[in-house]
Amino acid sequence: MSLFTLAQLEAAVPLVRTVVPPTPLYAWPLLAKRTGAQVWVKHENHTPIGAFKVRGGIVYLDALKRSGVALQGVVTATRGNHGQSIALAAARAGVPCAIFVPHGNSREKNAAMQAFGAELIVVGVDFDESREHAARFSAERRYHYVPSFHAELVKGVATYALEMFTAQPDLDAVYAPIGMGSGISGLITVRDLLGLDTEIIGVVADNAPAIALSFEQGRPVPTNSANTFADGMACRVPHEESLAIIQRGAERVVRVREDEIAEAMRACFEDTHNVAEGAGAAALAALLREHDRMAGKRVGLVLSGGNIDREMLAEVLAGRTPQA
Repeated sequence: MSLFTLAQLEAAVPLVRTVVPPTPLYAWPLLAKRTGAQVWVKHENHTPIGAFKVRGGIVYLDALKRSGVALQGVVTATRGNHGQSIALAAARAGVPCAIFVPHGNSREKNAAMQAFGAELIVVGVDFDESREHAARFSAERRYHYVPSFHAELVKGVATYALEMFTAQPDLDAVYAPIGMGSGISGLITVRDLLGLDTEIIGVVADNAPAIALSFEQGRPVPTNSANTFADGMACRVPHEESLAIIQRGAERVVRVREDEIAEAMRACFEDTHNVAEGAGAAALAALLREHDRMAGKRVGLVLSGGNIDREMLAEVLAGRTPQA
């Protein structure tokens, strides 16, 4: 069963437009030369938070407010982009917001969340530990807990997929990074609602392979760690609902190494002069890995975000691969 109908998705577009205009979908000739494919990049780095997640927060908070639930506040856990989305949407809705992040989280993403008015709470060694603390905080403070995956979040972020497929309906394939799965779930759902044949190819970091392992084994397979500098893909406990959508609708899930992600970030900067965070460059990394397989095909890449700390970006552009 679909998470939403095409009519419901189209009804969400005007709400998203109050914050996010349609983001560019550009064909970059240097990327085509580099990859051997005809490449279109969906620039979700061009949003008010520098990432696609903002679309989901707007739709989720709107639905929450319209539900009539009395809100003391909202709380969530994040590595950054989801948190920025909820912080921005909560500020627009006039709702207090608390965000849990793990120790060592991106300094600049933390600052951005606080700039939107969120209370930032640093606890846990990784996202999944922070999520457990956020759930306890929700019960204690009676704040509404915003999950990382929900039908309203997916409907919001799926507006980028609608833009993409409307502009280029004849793509052979689209590569998309996977964290908790809202972005790729939106792509799969919209592809199916429009009746297209486009292959959807998920991408994960080799150091955070939970989704790839789960896809291969047909069941949730958590891992003990997710030590990738591409924090948007640093998931070690798959979400069962998103996993079911990925298993049903993705062609495959590609794993990319840390050095491949860093190289793709450099390639993105050289060929498009856009900054891509690790997860944002993962789609290109996967296409470069599958260069021969995709030669001559019409391929979409989701540049999911450009939020990377200055020091880490400098390290990547200097030719090095950051440590998680």
